[in-house]
Amino acid sequence: MSQPSSTTPPALQWDFGSAYDLFISLKVLHEPARVGLRPSWAAGVRSRLPQSERKFLEDIYSFFKLPLSWVYRLPHPKDAATALFTLRQIPPAERLAALSLSAEVPPELHARLREVQARRTYDEADVEAVRAAEKAKGHTPSTGQIKSLLQWWSRAEEFGERYLEALQAYYQVFFAEEERRIEAPLRRALQRAQALAEKLPLQQLIVELSQGVEFDRSFFKPNLILAPAYWSTPLLIYLEVDEKTHLILFGGRPPGESLIAGETVPESLTKALKALADPTRLRILRYLEAEPHTPSQLARKLRLRAPTVIHHLTELRLAGLVQISVKGETRLYTPRKGYLEQLCQAFEDFLRSENPPSGE
Repeated sequence: MSQPSSTTPPALQWDFGSAYDLFISLKVLHEPARVGLRPSWAAGVRSRLPQSERKFLEDIYSFFKLPLSWVYRLPHPKDAATALFTLRQIPPAERLAALSLSAEVPPELHARLREVQARRTYDEADVEAVRAAEKAKGHTPSTGQIKSLLQWWSRAEEFGERYLEALQAYYQVFFAEEERRIEAPLRRALQRAQALAEKLPLQQLIVELSQGVEFDRSFFKPNLILAPAYWSTPLLIYLEVDEKTHLILFGGRPPGESLIAGETVPESLTKALKALADPTRLRILRYLEAEPHTPSQLARKLRLRAPTVIHHLTELRLAGLVQISVKGETRLYTPRKGYLEQLCQAFEDFLRSENPPSGE
């Protein structure tokens, strides 16, 4: 697979579309801890869905991955209406494949899933084949998740019908209004990113847009597409569109603006204070202040299991307190420059801000 030389930066392109957030928001509402969203609020949004659609989505989101490569290929304006219209044009039996079989799916797994679809049933050999393919990618899905995946591939036409119904219901009860709310911030985020791209080298641009993720030069493919996403902020989502192209979705939600409309306490401030209220995270920050660490190095010093340390690092990352340097398979964590000063300033600004109306 060809890569750009170490002196040639990737060809940079831009993309825009609220359809990215249609799917990301639905994922976040089923896994609110991914971005530190209040679980009770997420459950309240899900409860607005009809019961059958709600149960269906709860089932498939144990295994269903974000169809972001499919969204990238949508025609403009790439909004929710475009996504729903395009999905309706696909025969129900082919919707699962259209949404799921991206360039990141290994050919052997692609073929296995298509076999299950053709047979309309699956067996233990299929379960083990999926497990092996996921393990090769560094994933460890449970047996239940794998069986749910295979069950729906064996009933692909029913999946296609029910998924479109559920997505339409979600759009009607929540995302239509949400899309109007996030449109302007997303456009401002794109404009800001394009202005920064004229001033900063690529790697520094990614650090700025991702709020603290630095990629080694060898990470980049010849083509790089950048697009803002509101609901994944502050996390960065990157995926392989094809063998020569990466798509990176960077945080498009303004600092201090909450996922929960009308929230008066800045979300970033709440996350930071919560993250610092844990003694293990304070110890992690002390180690990181001395020198960069990998999760395994921290696990040894803290005498904790690596998954536990990764959980704490994720909380610190969501709070904007640490940054990551990605070098191949290695993840090095360091404190974000000036995070304590920024936190203290945000805290002071909030306390001195105009008091909310009585009763709020």
